[in-house]
Amino acid sequence: MKKAIKYGLISIIGLMVIAFGGFYIWSEQTYKPSDELYSFVGKGNIKKENGFVTFQPTKSKKVGIVLYPGAKVEPEAYSYYAKELAKDGYTVVIPEVRFNFALFDKNRAEKVKNAYPSVEKWYVGGHSLGGVAAAAYAYENPREVEGIIFLGSYPSDSNDFSKTKVPMLSLYAEYDGLSKVEKFEETKHLFSKEANMHKIAGGNHAQFGLYGKQKGDNEATISAKEQQEEMIVVTKKWLHGNGE
Repeated sequence: MKKAIKYGLISIIGLMVIAFGGFYIWSEQTYKPSDELYSFVGKGNIKKENGFVTFQPTKSKKVGIVLYPGAKVEPEAYSYYAKELAKDGYTVVIPEVRFNFALFDKNRAEKVKNAYPSVEKWYVGGHSLGGVAAAAYAYENPREVEGIIFLGSYPSDSNDFSKTKVPMLSLYAEYDGLSKVEKFEETKHLFSKEANMHKIAGGNHAQFGLYGKQKGDNEATISAKEQQEEMIVVTKKWLHGNGE
């Protein structure tokens, strides 16, 4: 009997190791920055230190943004968006996250904040599941963030901001095949009273970053550069509206 239990436990542990190994290998098959991204931001201008891709302004407003990447998307893929926001005085940090899934590392913002003590005010945001993680962090740490930026994303059901006045910017795309427009209608009740919703006509899911096409997404009718430029303009306007 004891031998049967022993072998049973060994079998279960073995299966768990195999399952985790399979997940780990899959999670490492990431979406990498596209050549187009590097045409806008030279590789030499992308600095990664201590697990962060950071763009710092020449003249700082002492306002920072922690941008969580989408699932299996490498942080560098958001470099153009980050670089352009940094030109306006914001410190933008895109962290690497555990297993390339921000939901496993939602408190990563704490390490970012500790790494840049000169920044006095912080916003959090993210793309796709990265936005879900950012919202979870903000929900659990309401005094630590000034607002939330969603890129093709929305809060989870467990993070209901409807009774709060947290400033929010939600950028969603007409042809997003993963975070569909209908889903934003279904989750609108989870956003705060101060949420600003902006639909990018002709955009899709993958073009919230610059990493090429993504499985399950729809074709966009605008270029990636056009979508990025609209994101940048709207985000800056929203931040300025918050007094930043």
